[in-house]
Amino acid sequence: MNKVELLAPAGDLERLKFAFLYGADAVYIGGKDFSLRANAKNFTIEEIKEAVKYAHNLHKKVYVTVNIVFHNEELKNLKNYLKSLAQAHVDAIIASDIIVLDIIKKENLNLEVHLSTQASILNAESAKFYLKENVSRLVLAREASRKDIIDIKTKTKADLEVFIHGAMCTSFSGKCVLSNCFTNRDSNRGGCAQICRWVFDIENSGEPFSITPKDLNMVSYIKDMIDMGINSFKIEGRMRSIYYVSTVLNVYRNIIDKTMNKTINDAYIKYYQDILNRCANRESTPQFYDKLPTNKEQYFLGRQEESNQDFIGLVLEYDDDAKMVTIEERNYFKIGDVLEAFGPNTEPYELKINKIYNENMEEIDVARHPKMIVKIPCDKALNKYDMLRLKIFDISSYL
Repeated sequence: MNKVELLAPAGDLERLKFAFLYGADAVYIGGKDFSLRANAKNFTIEEIKEAVKYAHNLHKKVYVTVNIVFHNEELKNLKNYLKSLAQAHVDAIIASDIIVLDIIKKENLNLEVHLSTQASILNAESAKFYLKENVSRLVLAREASRKDIIDIKTKTKADLEVFIHGAMCTSFSGKCVLSNCFTNRDSNRGGCAQICRWVFDIENSGEPFSITPKDLNMVSYIKDMIDMGINSFKIEGRMRSIYYVSTVLNVYRNIIDKTMNKTINDAYIKYYQDILNRCANRESTPQFYDKLPTNKEQYFLGRQEESNQDFIGLVLEYDDDAKMVTIEERNYFKIGDVLEAFGPNTEPYELKINKIYNENMEEIDVARHPKMIVKIPCDKALNKYDMLRLKIFDISSYL
């Protein structure tokens, strides 16, 4: 099997570092300009340089999104911005507008270009056009089917990147103007107000109505996609939390590695699927991969998106002598709760809470204040930046 890249979102430097720690081979980030996630924290040029240096020290990569649809007023700053990215030694930019390719060519900039999913590549002829324009990788449309992917790969031998997890758009690859019409925020220049997530009332009925697609989830098809020669597996979510990104990465890192060493089986797939379903607040499905989506892949008559409080805390240190773990709490927990520790080098480990201490080593019954520092007796040595969550699933029951 070919080695594949696991590509993660990073909304800021903290999430970038967690992404690499939890298994990403590369990250994609947005600058302060020309990125389709204008509401994310995003990176200054100096922060991009810092991110690249950090990644390259780990022998990993950073891709920067320059993927808006450009209007005339944005073009005056584009050339200098691209020069700055080249000077920062980013590993590639992700672009959709052909003017970006034209400037790179005319200015002879040392920038590798990955074609954004916003270009909606669904056929081999479109793929060939962009490959002739010196695009080195194609990020296929999220609407690409298995048959589409195989056809493009067979006819072009191109380096292909596909989304495997995260939010979908109700329009083709994000080409939506609902946000423009409803809120005057341009979705194709980073201002999407996510109108497709709104719930409307059907006129004169009082019934809720939405046009929300369920999230993408490709857990069951990773081996199939590796076998067909996909080069990079992409996770959506530059505005997601460190817990979400770390959990999703941890799952797909395990699936990819177990697939490569031939230890994956249906029991692991079911366990990882349950973990992912618990991590997000929307249901998920393979969407277009195996068939055209139906009403089962969408929310039409309203929906519930209830966030849970599974993320209990972040490990700060472990005292081997005292058998005590120090955590930064994120959600309420109490004596008697059963937690699970996990991390990039920590197999899921059950931890029943018998005692809790505050920073002054005073016993407390409940940890109820986010970001408070607490200590918990723990027989297993945990690593810094491991995470604790409520124990919902027991992997041994799946095997």
